[in-house]
Amino acid sequence: MPALGAGIHVLLAWTGQDAMTLSVGLNGSPVQNIVISILFEGLAYAMFLFIVSVGLSVTMGLMGFVNLAHGAFAMAGGYLVLSAMNDFGVPFFLALLLTFIVVGAVSAVFERLFYARLYKATELEQVLLTIGLAYMAIATYTYFYGPRPQTIHLPEYLTGQLGFAARTFPTYRVFVIAVGAALTAVLWYAFERTNVGARIRAAVDNRRMAQSIGINVDRLFTLTFAVGSGLAALGGGLAIEMFGLTPSFAVLYLVFFLLVVAVGGLGSLKGTLLAAILLGVCDTAGKYVFAGAGGFFIYAVAMLILLIRPAGLYGRE
Repeated sequence: MPALGAGIHVLLAWTGQDAMTLSVGLNGSPVQNIVISILFEGLAYAMFLFIVSVGLSVTMGLMGFVNLAHGAFAMAGGYLVLSAMNDFGVPFFLALLLTFIVVGAVSAVFERLFYARLYKATELEQVLLTIGLAYMAIATYTYFYGPRPQTIHLPEYLTGQLGFAARTFPTYRVFVIAVGAALTAVLWYAFERTNVGARIRAAVDNRRMAQSIGINVDRLFTLTFAVGSGLAALGGGLAIEMFGLTPSFAVLYLVFFLLVVAVGGLGSLKGTLLAAILLGVCDTAGKYVFAGAGGFFIYAVAMLILLIRPAGLYGRE
């Protein structure tokens, strides 16, 4: 049992909780509690990865553009939520909506001014531009906000625990999972049941053919880039309570976003969701089982999948 106790301590440390706020109440066997807690925490983490990564997947699939500044839009969203709530007293839900709209609109300007000029450039030139933008964003936010982690005060109804099936779950993580599920439904409908979604899917499949039948691909580029960046900003705002917020957020989680995109397959909504859940749960379990080398598992799983399916789970070969 000492190993079990140590494992619980590691899981609590990683999720930022104390012994009184374990994800699931201690009803049932210890192993059962641990498994449920890992699955729950992993799903909450997966929803964060999905919300941020889905826009990157679609824009990379549509544009073929290597955007390493995607995490900077997530970071910008987090700081916008922080400023709106702490400086202007904006309610949490309204702050999230505002950050989606504002960052999405600003990103559309960035897309026209910077990204559009390099659509036909080499991958190296795209990487240099976007990683440069990311580090410029880090320097800018460090100057204005400082390097220390920032937090927000959530509404009371998003704090504490929720009881379900004789167990308790952190309310905020339940909320994040619910937001992720709702966005999945909305995005699925938008991509599969609307005219704009059909145009985006056509452009992802064959850009030249889409242009030849009259689809304005440039307009689609701007629209999808804005929506994808807005979703990243929304994910950044949701992540403050879970992971904290520092200027390094722009690159700290970037590799995980890229892993989700690669494993799921470029431009695939279903693939991005499945990859986020798979990697989120594996990463959570790895950090619990082997605390010293927990980060190894998410990369090992990603490498194994990509060795079998180089284009990702739902990518096109």
